[in-house]
Amino acid sequence: MYYETMLKEVLGAQSLRGPSMKNEPAFYRRLEQSMDAAREKHALNTLKPRWDDSVLDLTTSDFLSLSRSGRIRQAFQEELASRGDFRLSASGSRTQYGNYDYLLEVEREVAAFHRAETAWICHSGLLANMAVLEAVPLPGDAIVWDELSHASTSLGLKLSVAAHKISFQHNNIDSLRDVLSSLKETDPAFKTGGKSVLICIESVYSMEGDICPLREFVELAKELFPAGNAQFVIDEAHSSGVLGANGAGLVQLLGLEKDIAIRVHVCSKALGATGGVILCNNTVRSALVNSARSLTYSGAPSVPMIASIRAGYKLLMNGETQKEQEEVQNIVKYFFETIMAHPVWEEAMDEGLISVPLAEDWETRPFHSHIVPLKLRPRHEHYLFFHMAMANMNAYPISYPIVPKGTGRIRLVFHAHNTTEEIDRLIETVSEWVLEMLEIERGESKNTVPSAARLGYSIQASLLK
Repeated sequence: MYYETMLKEVLGAQSLRGPSMKNEPAFYRRLEQSMDAAREKHALNTLKPRWDDSVLDLTTSDFLSLSRSGRIRQAFQEELASRGDFRLSASGSRTQYGNYDYLLEVEREVAAFHRAETAWICHSGLLANMAVLEAVPLPGDAIVWDELSHASTSLGLKLSVAAHKISFQHNNIDSLRDVLSSLKETDPAFKTGGKSVLICIESVYSMEGDICPLREFVELAKELFPAGNAQFVIDEAHSSGVLGANGAGLVQLLGLEKDIAIRVHVCSKALGATGGVILCNNTVRSALVNSARSLTYSGAPSVPMIASIRAGYKLLMNGETQKEQEEVQNIVKYFFETIMAHPVWEEAMDEGLISVPLAEDWETRPFHSHIVPLKLRPRHEHYLFFHMAMANMNAYPISYPIVPKGTGRIRLVFHAHNTTEEIDRLIETVSEWVLEMLEIERGESKNTVPSAARLGYSIQASLLK
């Protein structure tokens, strides 16, 4: 089965390499020794083999199932065919030869769909976030970001010339108020508008699955900075295609297009295409052209890339993904309803063995994220991962340093192609693991490690022989 191939790949990569490198050049030996620190914790990142559709998919970013169903492929092929003869490469950066008409046309269409003044298409959402922080904040300015922001924010901070770089507690409006008020007290220029604050948030947080209180944040910024020198950049990677009318995202769902200076959308997730889009006004676009080396020092997007983006956006614009959006919402609701009603669930939570924070008061929320983490004790995320993998379902464990210490989890990602029968199987599989762990904790089992983990570690031991 798939899990055997996958575990051999993942666990085999955790074997220490430094001790066998004694006679190798010091350059390579030092690299392997540095990676051994991760291997000792079974935490070295690896390239995992792709699975077929027989494996229950609780991992991929194909939220609307456009890739799995082949719909985006067909739409892309039709779009590309409509271009006739085209030059494959952009053959230059956007500031040179690469600023071609088709690219500009699609940018205008995307901007109109999102009710933005303009749009900039780049190779990825990561590059888009980095470019914004590289180009927009000026010397003396401040960047304030949610402590659980994506790694692209951390990379962008390293490129930024901003004088102040301060995080605030995740989704906490009181913490944001404290940080913003402190900036005003520290430097009068923040009061007068002589310096600016760029606030970095996400619509849906990729590891927590929760949604930012955007309206409250916007009202706070207006209250504290009436000169308009506090503005937001919001990463809509996980709301693109999933939230809002025709999947336009959280900002448009809340009608806040005019209140958000910069939005970053990603085309490689729900749209099934590739690339990222920065939505902004012409002032910000000019700043990107002038100062974002991460964008203008690389070749412009190719025609096939732009065709894939246009194909995905056409499906959104024409309302052809609304059914899939509804299916995602329905399957998440079904998961919450079913798992909270399971007889083992209350005991598991009481024992602190597992929790699903997003399942609390789920009925009161008007819409849901497709990402639902199962929070677990340290190392238990790996135990449950083994158990689920051997049940032919794929949902990856997330551990430190991707998430804060002590907050390991299994990250469930739901899709339009997931069925209620699959969710029933998922819940029964997790419940089986919970019952086994409860037996171990009560001393009712001779084992100290659950069965699937024992099998996984035996596979690893066989690889060391």
